[in-house]
Amino acid sequence: MALVEVCLWMLLAFVLSWAIFHVTNRKKKATKLADVATEERREGVPDVIIVGAGVGGSALAYALAKDGRQVHVIERDMREPVRMMGEFMQPGGRLLLSKLGLENCLEGIDAQKSTGLALFKDGKETVASFPMDTNFPYEPSGRFFHNGRFVQRLRQKASSLPNVRLEEGTVRSLIEEKGVVKGVIYKNSSGEETKAFAPLTVVCDGCHSNLRRSLHDNKAEVTAYEIGYISRNCRLEQPNKLHLIMTKPSFAMLYQVSSTDVRCNFELLSNNLPSVSNGEMASFVKNSIAPQVPLKLRKTFLKGLYEGAHIQITQAKRMPATLSRKKGVIVLGDAFNMRHPVIASGMMVLLSDILILSRLLKPLGNLGDENKVSEVMKSFYVLRKPMSATVNTLGNSFWQVLIASTDEAKEAMRQGCFDYLSSGGFRTSGLMALIGGMNPRPLSLIYHLFVITLSSVGQLLTPFPTPLRVWHSLRLFGLSLKMLVPHLKAEGVSQMLSPANAAAYRKSYMVATVV
Repeated sequence: MALVEVCLWMLLAFVLSWAIFHVTNRKKKATKLADVATEERREGVPDVIIVGAGVGGSALAYALAKDGRQVHVIERDMREPVRMMGEFMQPGGRLLLSKLGLENCLEGIDAQKSTGLALFKDGKETVASFPMDTNFPYEPSGRFFHNGRFVQRLRQKASSLPNVRLEEGTVRSLIEEKGVVKGVIYKNSSGEETKAFAPLTVVCDGCHSNLRRSLHDNKAEVTAYEIGYISRNCRLEQPNKLHLIMTKPSFAMLYQVSSTDVRCNFELLSNNLPSVSNGEMASFVKNSIAPQVPLKLRKTFLKGLYEGAHIQITQAKRMPATLSRKKGVIVLGDAFNMRHPVIASGMMVLLSDILILSRLLKPLGNLGDENKVSEVMKSFYVLRKPMSATVNTLGNSFWQVLIASTDEAKEAMRQGCFDYLSSGGFRTSGLMALIGGMNPRPLSLIYHLFVITLSSVGQLLTPFPTPLRVWHSLRLFGLSLKMLVPHLKAEGVSQMLSPANAAAYRKSYMVATVV
């Protein structure tokens, strides 16, 4: 009996030893094969295809190439873009740009320093500056610039690396196999239809992306229309301020995009816009918008119109972020997530996304491992929330507050926001730190929104509360919740309310060292 037991134990030990050896050997072989496959891919095809060489595509190409990836960027038009958006980099965006090693792309383009806002309403003016925050490890100032010049500098920086191939071509569609994206079909500059393959494809082709709808179900909502032009050979009295004027129906802006050029723009809410081609738009601006612009700014605001400046119209859109339902592909930038552009922070969110994503992808030897890339994207979606949720909520909420109205509750909120930024101290510095991306903390934003609401209610109830004033106050609370609750749902309650996530983001991505 004892002999049988000994034999059984020996047999069991042998089976276990064999199983352990077999599993370990298989893992070693799989790792070796994966490494070989990775090397073969690097010799034959790129590691990553990036669709679009705007701010996002160029910055991502540089970040991935610095990590040793072979990158193929396909851009529809390599000429310098002429855009009226993406002309302001917040202080937080400059910090993120420096952490990507791209801070010198703001040099040599005649960029202008910005220290904050100059806000105008009903003949009153206030200045709100970015705070000297000891917790923010960078110079607390932004930069105004011509978007096209900045994009060209980013492209030059990316293409300076030997493992980046920048090619002009129009991507028509994605190549898919069993729900996995394997590459793209595009027309090159010669008009030839070409296929390109890579383990990972990144779609970064902007707000008008023709690939987005095949990757997720999100639809972009058009919220308003931004109309703009440039007044040349002039300079604002305060060139280091973004001039925001609370007009009707929404707002107007002026800011110094170069030492001699001033961007003038305004917003209309209706899609029934005056015609640009027959001069109706210029007449509308002169007769309806310009009289609302303060006298000290009006000459500059009208100068471009009198000199026949090209008037551009672009849609303001918003779209919550969702991950792609297909593997082998990542969507970034305005193709992924949009908010109203009034606080000019879209590029900052994009640079934050690129920094997070490049760090998460860096340890992966094989970008064709769909499961590992999927895990990376789930982590990315959570890690981006402190910055993206703060900017998305603030941008959309601030825009709604700026819209003029005859409704007493809405107008009280509008006046309350102006008074809050005028008050100075912690209120102004706290809100400007949020606007500038210096404190990406959704909970802080909720606090400031709550205090603005209470201050506005106090104004409504002054000098004494009547039934009508109480009713308007209740409606104002409702308006405040209406601005906040959709973002709590879209971004996630836990992500918006967790101070730990914001602290972890700040510790990981907002330190002074350059990556």
